[in-house]
Amino acid sequence: MSVAAPLSRAQARHTSAHRLSFAHLLRSETVKILSLRSTWWVLGIAVALSVGISLLFAAAVSGIGSSPNAVTVILLPLQFTMLVAGILGAIVVTGEYSTGMIRSTLTAEPRRGAVVLAKALVVSLVIAVTTAVGYAIAALVTAPLLSSGLDWSDPARSTIPLALGVVSMVAFTLLGLGFGFLIRAGAGAIAATVGVLFVLPIVLGLFAIAGEGWQWIADAGRYLPSNAATTLTAAGGAGDATVEAALSLAGWVVIPMVLGWVVLR
Repeated sequence: MSVAAPLSRAQARHTSAHRLSFAHLLRSETVKILSLRSTWWVLGIAVALSVGISLLFAAAVSGIGSSPNAVTVILLPLQFTMLVAGILGAIVVTGEYSTGMIRSTLTAEPRRGAVVLAKALVVSLVIAVTTAVGYAIAALVTAPLLSSGLDWSDPARSTIPLALGVVSMVAFTLLGLGFGFLIRAGAGAIAATVGVLFVLPIVLGLFAIAGEGWQWIADAGRYLPSNAATTLTAAGGAGDATVEAALSLAGWVVIPMVLGWVVLR
C-alpha cells in the first residue's frame, strides 16, 4: 500500500503532462476527418445534391412567368442534403470505433469532453464551408434561369435564410455525431439519424388524416429537426415561429451530444 499511492500519483502526473493542447487536438481531428476518402465522398455528394436539385428545379420553373424566389430554389435541396450531413456526423465517430482508433485518441487525450468538443467543432466547420460553397455554386448556375435573382439589399430574403440553412446543416451533422457517440456502431447510428431526420416526419405526418383525436401527434411533427429547419429558413429569422424552430433544432443537437458525452465518459 505504501508504494501504490506514490505510483498512482506519478502515473497521473505522467498522463497530465502528455495531454494534447486543445489546438493540437483540433489539428489532429482535422487531419483525421479530412484524410478519409469517405469524408470527401460525402462532401462531394452534398454539393452535387445541393447544386443539382436546385438547377433541375430552376430549369423546371424557368418557363413560368413568375418564378420562385432564388433563396427558395437554393434551399430546396435541404430536405435531401440533411441526410448526408447527418450521416457524415455519424461516420466521423463510428469509423474510429470500427478501426479501434478511438483508443489512440483517448490515450492521447483522456479528457472525453475535449474530444467531443474538438470533433464537433471540426465537423461543424467542414460542413458549414461545404454548404456555403454549394449555395454559392447553386446561386450562380440558377441565376440565368430565374426571373428574379437574389436581392442582397434585403437580408431577410437573401443572407439570413442562407445563413440559417448553413446553421441547419451544422445541426443535422451534430445530431449524427451525437448518435455516433451514443450508439458507437455505424449501422445503428446512421439508422437512428435517418430515422429522426427522414422517417419520423413521414410517420407523424400520416396522423394528420387520422382524425382530430390524433391531430396532436401530427402537430408534434413540427418540432422534429427537419421541419424545424424548414420553418427556420422560411421565416427568415423573424417571428415567434423562428424562436420555436430554433429551440427545437437546438434541443435535437444538445440532447444526443450530451448523452453521447455521458456514454463516452
